[in-house]
Amino acid sequence: MSNPLLEEFKTPFQTPPFDKIKSEHFMPAIEEAIKEAKQEIEEITSQEKTPTFENTIEALEFSGKKLNSISSILFNLNSAETNEKIQAAARDASPILSEFGNDIWQNEALFKRVKAVHNQKDKLDLNQEQQMLMDKTYKSFVRNGADLNSVDKARFKEISKKLSQLTLTFGENVLAETNDFELVISDEKDLGGLPDSIKKQAASTAKSKGHEGKWVFTLQAPSFVPFMENADNRDLREKLYKAFMSKANKGDKHDNKDIIKEIVSLRSEMANLLGYGSYADYVLEERMAEGADKVQNFLSDLLNQSLPKAKEEVEEIKAFIKEEGDDIELQRWDWAYYSEKLKKKKYAIDDELLRPYFKLENVLDGVFQTAEKLYDIRFKEVKNIPVYHKEVTTYEVTDLEDKPIAIFYTDFHPREGKRGGAWMTTYRDQYRKDGEEVRPLVSNVCNFTPSSPDNPSLLTFNEVTTLFHEFGHALHAMLGNGQYGSLTGANVYWDFVELPSQIFENWCYEKECLDLFAKHYETGEKIPQEYIDKIKASSAYHEAYATVRQVSFAILDMAYFSLSKEQADNIDDVAAFEQKAMAPTELFPSVEGALMSTQFGHIFAGGYASGYYSYKWAEVLDADAFSLFKEKGIFNKEVAQSFKDNILSKGGSEHPMELYKRFRGREPKIEALLERAGLK
Repeated sequence: MSNPLLEEFKTPFQTPPFDKIKSEHFMPAIEEAIKEAKQEIEEITSQEKTPTFENTIEALEFSGKKLNSISSILFNLNSAETNEKIQAAARDASPILSEFGNDIWQNEALFKRVKAVHNQKDKLDLNQEQQMLMDKTYKSFVRNGADLNSVDKARFKEISKKLSQLTLTFGENVLAETNDFELVISDEKDLGGLPDSIKKQAASTAKSKGHEGKWVFTLQAPSFVPFMENADNRDLREKLYKAFMSKANKGDKHDNKDIIKEIVSLRSEMANLLGYGSYADYVLEERMAEGADKVQNFLSDLLNQSLPKAKEEVEEIKAFIKEEGDDIELQRWDWAYYSEKLKKKKYAIDDELLRPYFKLENVLDGVFQTAEKLYDIRFKEVKNIPVYHKEVTTYEVTDLEDKPIAIFYTDFHPREGKRGGAWMTTYRDQYRKDGEEVRPLVSNVCNFTPSSPDNPSLLTFNEVTTLFHEFGHALHAMLGNGQYGSLTGANVYWDFVELPSQIFENWCYEKECLDLFAKHYETGEKIPQEYIDKIKASSAYHEAYATVRQVSFAILDMAYFSLSKEQADNIDDVAAFEQKAMAPTELFPSVEGALMSTQFGHIFAGGYASGYYSYKWAEVLDADAFSLFKEKGIFNKEVAQSFKDNILSKGGSEHPMELYKRFRGREPKIEALLERAGLK
């Protein structure tokens, strides 16, 4: 059978031919691409020429391109548009790819050549990017077991293979639990407090799920969050909250607790094999933070800055509940509801007031205009590029002289085949080879409020900031300007990767930016100045509480992965472990059955293990960096060009602190973040 994954992509810009790809194509294509990649490695190791940067380091960098392409298509589909066949292909492919990766990293002949080049690096005439590739390649071999003895190498391979399967299963379980739950409401009086737009959306969801004439709420964020913020029925809020927080913690086939124990144990063992005391030590060696102590101190400092104010915010809500005449003890399923009510009272603003000004298409246009004003790039929708789902839209990105920059995919609404959350991904990174410029294929995937029969997709302000955030990641990938794909775009230290995304959120709060796109979807009226003032005034509302919550997740992450091997092997009770780790941050009574760990995909199914702190770390960077834009003008060309040249286009070609200092003129300071968050 012909296999489109193995053929040249005869599509515009060599984009994946999604219209021709079937799930049964993946395994044969991966197996064939592995053979081809192995042959490329054989050509490097079998040559008689003395090892050089070009014939070894560069040759390795450019090997396996077909395999990388096929793998990215499979695993991106498994996140954005999966089904049982795609999941099966991902499960089958993961251990094979892991084994292939280990075969490369532990190839003695290949490592010997890499080591030979690395040993003479000071004598080579390498530019900064080549030096970084040299060092990164050598370190990758060592960090993947190349220096281990044969017994430890074999064990390292076993661990890698097993981890690839476990992390995949963890994510599948969370997705299954998310999809399995439905809160079906038959009596309209149980919808009290909910805005009409949310009720209409719930009716539309009910119809699509075979509950005609009823209302259905799910654990997807566009359904869950508005219900928790607005529903007067406290019993139903409790039911929905407990369903959300007990995902993969029910002792059934989708339970993730044993998987967590195994992942923590195996990662700890892997780190020990390589000579590290913990998995966190292993990970943080290649981060801006450099070590676990620095991360722990950073989190402790933030917690000390925010916890007293967060406790005040909780007491304020308790007082407000009494003021409202409600005789209840504040529980977790009450927080969003009363917090939203008090916010309306304090600032006379809420999601429903703002939604009409944030029609999705207008917001996206605003994102594009912002990027054009800052970085001189344009976006044009194109319809001749194959897509994996009818809701996906594609854009050609060019500079002002129509020179190609990237292809951009957008996929904005929840569906059963898509995991929750929002993310940026690439199908191809930017690189240069043999004089040819290869531009990136970039995608933003989100789960925003969909349209209903009566309304277009109208976003909450939080969804607006999410769109700007993910687009910031996309800009990082689009504007890559380097020679090596492994060093361009978002291929940077993990605690630097959130700077381009988080800084871009800042424009959402500025009138000069909002005036570009925030227009009433029916009247075309610009968002009133008083609403902008309220958005800014309320921007630090309960920010201390939000900071404590974020820090609590980072503390839990570090608790798991700072363990010694003996400690990692002796986690008897995941719930008890979590409760102890997060105790210093707790602001509410515990809820039986509620567990963050079993649904914490960032650290157990994604790349954030020992790295969740990076969200807050990057907030320090983004607040400090944006303060320069505020000082000079949010669309100041000189500042924007400097950010583009020193941050966005450089990728991971230099150490991030050096790049940041080149942009800012100094190292980052925390003051701008504390001031923005109202914690100073």
